[in-house]
Amino acid sequence: MTAFPYPAAPPKHPALPPALRPRGTWSLSWHGVRTVAKLELTQRLRSTKWKVALGVWFLVVGGICLLISTSVNYENTGLSQPGPLMFSLNVMFILSMGLLITPTLSSAAINGDRIAGTLAILQVTLLTPIEITLGKLLAGWLASLAFVVISVPFILWSFLAGGVAVGAVFSTLVLLTLMLGVVSAVSLGFSALTTKPTGSTVLSYLTVAFLTVGTLILFAVTLFPMSGTEQYSVQQASEWDNKSGDVVACEWQDTTQSVAHTERTWWLLAINPYVVVADAAPGREAFNGSSADPLAAIRDGVRSARAGAGEPYSTCPASISGVEEIDPSTAPVWPLGLAVNLLLGAGAVVLTVRRLRIPQGKLARGTRVA
Repeated sequence: MTAFPYPAAPPKHPALPPALRPRGTWSLSWHGVRTVAKLELTQRLRSTKWKVALGVWFLVVGGICLLISTSVNYENTGLSQPGPLMFSLNVMFILSMGLLITPTLSSAAINGDRIAGTLAILQVTLLTPIEITLGKLLAGWLASLAFVVISVPFILWSFLAGGVAVGAVFSTLVLLTLMLGVVSAVSLGFSALTTKPTGSTVLSYLTVAFLTVGTLILFAVTLFPMSGTEQYSVQQASEWDNKSGDVVACEWQDTTQSVAHTERTWWLLAINPYVVVADAAPGREAFNGSSADPLAAIRDGVRSARAGAGEPYSTCPASISGVEEIDPSTAPVWPLGLAVNLLLGAGAVVLTVRRLRIPQGKLARGTRVA
């Protein structure tokens, strides 16, 4: 009698092919990010309002360039070439409008899909929360950069007008692009945090207002407690050579001076997106020493605030006093501002990923799942 072995019982949880195995929250692939971004951009490109907005943007930026190049009296402004003024005003206008438009492109990316019942469809696929987050962030970021791309011909016009260095164009566009990416990430985070698009849009605009206007207000408010009257002892000239007029002797004199210690609060200005973009542009020499360059004015003002109030001016030469005058630091401040903004954007991305994890232990009342 021949004994036949019983077949092995099938496993309770059969092994799935690698392509169908569940993946972790932070598993990331370019294919997943691209898929989500493509879906988002396809929906945006179907909108007629999108094309109208791009057309209006093109006409407005072109009109600004035309007005500057034809109506500004360069002799009165100290400009030998229109390029620096055109470039600075164009960059500030593009950044301003970008900060206004970007929140509307990303502030409803999560809660809007949740209300429409399409977010759950993405969540039950093999797409991970980080892929959904980065895909939607990439789509919103690219949509905002479309307005920058439309403005590139006018930035090149400013460059060809003369007086603007190649480094200024490149560095300014890179920092402007990164600032719009940060705003897209923050808007996406609020979209995942709130249940209604209205709430996330308002919070996004409040954040942009704090970074641009709020930092200026806080800096101005802190000037009062940081200001006061201080007494100094400074060497001043006391005797001069009758023939040459050179200083031959000095004496210590007590003087009182009103000072504002802006060196303690200058970092409030450093995180402002306008300061980050303006300070990253090359120095004044790249703009022909123009005094009518708004970007250079912002850069010089912030660096002066970082230097703070110096000691009173001394008329005693260093050869007699033995004290060498120290020039204020001209090191850039944009690395600090960029780092703070990037940390803010990274925190928003982490928050969005955590809000997209499934299963969720608790959902807000009235939240639609599918």
